[in-house]
Amino acid sequence: MGRITVALIVSSWVIPMSILVNHIVPEPYMDEIFHVPQAQKYCAGKFKSWDPMITTPPGLYFLSLAYVAFLFPGMLFTQPASSFTNACSTAVLRSTNGLLAVICSILVYEIIKSLKPSLDDRKATLYTVVLALYPLHWFFTFLYYTDVASLALVLAMYLMCLKKNYLCSALLGVVAVVVRQTNIIWMLFVACIGVLNLIQAKEKREENLLSVPIDDHLASSRGDGISSNLKRRRSGSAIGTATDSVRGTSVPFLPDHSSGWFSETWSIILAAWHLKWELLVSFSPFFAVVAAFAAFVVWNGSIVLGAKEAHTVSPHFAQLLYYGLVSACFMAPVHFSTSQAAMLAGSFRKNRPLSFLLWFLATVVSFLSVHYFSIAHPYLLADNRHYPFYLWRKIINAHWSTKYLLVPLYVYSWTSIFSMLAKVQKKVWILAYFLSSAAVLIPAPLIEFRYYTIPFFFLILHCHITNDRVWLLMGLLYASINIYSMMMFLFRPFHWNHEPGVQRFIW
Repeated sequence: MGRITVALIVSSWVIPMSILVNHIVPEPYMDEIFHVPQAQKYCAGKFKSWDPMITTPPGLYFLSLAYVAFLFPGMLFTQPASSFTNACSTAVLRSTNGLLAVICSILVYEIIKSLKPSLDDRKATLYTVVLALYPLHWFFTFLYYTDVASLALVLAMYLMCLKKNYLCSALLGVVAVVVRQTNIIWMLFVACIGVLNLIQAKEKREENLLSVPIDDHLASSRGDGISSNLKRRRSGSAIGTATDSVRGTSVPFLPDHSSGWFSETWSIILAAWHLKWELLVSFSPFFAVVAAFAAFVVWNGSIVLGAKEAHTVSPHFAQLLYYGLVSACFMAPVHFSTSQAAMLAGSFRKNRPLSFLLWFLATVVSFLSVHYFSIAHPYLLADNRHYPFYLWRKIINAHWSTKYLLVPLYVYSWTSIFSMLAKVQKKVWILAYFLSSAAVLIPAPLIEFRYYTIPFFFLILHCHITNDRVWLLMGLLYASINIYSMMMFLFRPFHWNHEPGVQRFIW
């Protein structure tokens, strides 16, 4: 079992479902009415033509051009298309995402194996297949949206960073940003992870040097310093150092997971300063991309390309709360289990004064976010084809008090997420993840679960869930949701009184 097995399993549902979707819904639907014609204009060589209603860059259309160009000789041979323009049909353009979904699964498999080298192939395959079923990713595999391409490129960028190929990672980041501009945040997050990994690798080399036997004279002259450093390391001190016999410089040890926020942050700052030239050279491609993106935003006057009046940056803090709850629900066997609730309760009792203060502050901030920064976008209120429309009407806004009654669930969800990440990730990693998610989600005024896909993948890949039963339960949950959502989309069409045409339910 391995990447080939994963690709075959994912293809086994991508191909038949794509055929079914294209048979029942052959015409562009929802946002496809903008994306498909724009891609077809590019197929016709009209690169100066641009639909002002499109908010994202043209990266997906260029990927489709390359994909269709690869298929075109075979399509000519089998005579389904008489010209390159005709080859860019809705079905063919949608199949771009089908191929990218298979590539996504391979990337997820490689990332899992990279993060957990000791994990056997069978488990890695199981985890990958379950993640390929994640409902928001799965559903848009069969439509011509930017989500699957965006996820694939961010995962590829991250994988290259894990392999320490920083130039390739940055180049993939460029393509990811050209597909969806908010990916610049995930590029910064990936670079941050790369810095932490590089420092950790340096730390391990230092520890290996200390473990090498040394002669008695050297031991007598340096033994006290080494012993002191090891003691500081074992106690989680942020100031312990080891001597680099190769470079002749001192590199601070990173503390363990039991150390405090300040000590860990200070240790990383010191380590980064000692490695500043190495970090500058290694991550200079990322800095160049960020600088170019900043120049583009200044030139464009906004991060959004088209329809700027409908997508203005707004302080939508409640969006981050929604994401926490939605992610916890998609990992319900983990976060809403009796064992997890008992663990959080035990942790609360163990550190009662501090835990009470943190819970109280989180609850107050959440109440303020819900009260002052909960946005009902006109698109959300007017379009009953999206599931968030019904969640807003039937749950969040069912009564004036409902949105406040949900606050404890928001706080619990984020507390559970933090507690899971804290078991395996450094505190600075968790902070970087939270800030990245906030930077992507808070400015978005429209409640769109599609925006949660990339942060969710980063979350679940780094929680290190090792219980196969939990993964099977999540797979069953995802498959059930997928069957329901696709049945509603394909077989429960409806009509609007004020507008002709068939309408369908969609995420």
